[in-house]
Amino acid sequence: MGVELLEDFVRAERDRALGVHGICVHRAGRPPVEHRFRAAERVNLYSVAKTFTSVAVGLAEAEGRLSLDDRLLDHLPELRPIAADGFADVTLRQLLTMTSGTSHRWFADERTTAADLLHEIVAAPLVAAPGARFAYTGSGPYALGRVIARVTGGDLRSYLLPRLFAPLDLHDPVWHTCPLGHPFAESDLFLRTDELARFARLLLQEGRWNGRQVLPAEYVRRMTGERVDTSAVAYGEPYTHGYGLGVWLDRAGTYRLDGRYGQYVVVSPERRAAVTVTAHTERDEELLTAIHELVVARC
Repeated sequence: MGVELLEDFVRAERDRALGVHGICVHRAGRPPVEHRFRAAERVNLYSVAKTFTSVAVGLAEAEGRLSLDDRLLDHLPELRPIAADGFADVTLRQLLTMTSGTSHRWFADERTTAADLLHEIVAAPLVAAPGARFAYTGSGPYALGRVIARVTGGDLRSYLLPRLFAPLDLHDPVWHTCPLGHPFAESDLFLRTDELARFARLLLQEGRWNGRQVLPAEYVRRMTGERVDTSAVAYGEPYTHGYGLGVWLDRAGTYRLDGRYGQYVVVSPERRAAVTVTAHTERDEELLTAIHELVVARC
């Protein structure tokens, strides 16, 4: 089954105007299948960028530069004087799994007037004990990007260029930065559908690419194994299955990368398949259902 795999999905897009730019499907042992509805241009991946930040943390851990059990302020001790009560206990793992307990809510499309966003994050009061409660925010990934800068001597994008982007032939990707020059980490990474699909395939293959182990296989497995409870989330059923190290757990044993306006990667280890979609839609949940029912379920 080749292009016919996408026939019903293509029909659904044309009938329901779901806003899809392009779709790529990779199944182990078979040629990739793709379809474009619009020109192949790089688009903002929004929160899919969080997963790229996660794998940067995994790579840095494998290189011995940090541990997920490290506390943020162990790497940035100069911030201790302004840190909120209890923030000294916040670990990198908690920032990655959205369980830091911070009251700080920020995403890259929101203007900040802080001279240094990281100072604002560290100083925000805690509303829960670190590790006790899931609350989705871009603050944690941004802080992790700053840790990568501290332990490597370069920014997040520079760190990933030779380790991830170059092996996948993702040439000179744009990643918007804060006024201090640090990539937003939680959003604003721009790639084409087919470029994101290479990253999807890399995750499906547990970090292996063209005979080379680009990402630590153990870390790729931990991305879904180290999950936190999200059953109390009130913004949609797809978000209630749990959250891992920068990925959402999804239905039927799948997991996904999830960005605003319909940027999706759905990985099914059981089916040995990964489906990548870029889009611009306000009907994200309807699009995700179509991906699952019309594509993933038929792989």
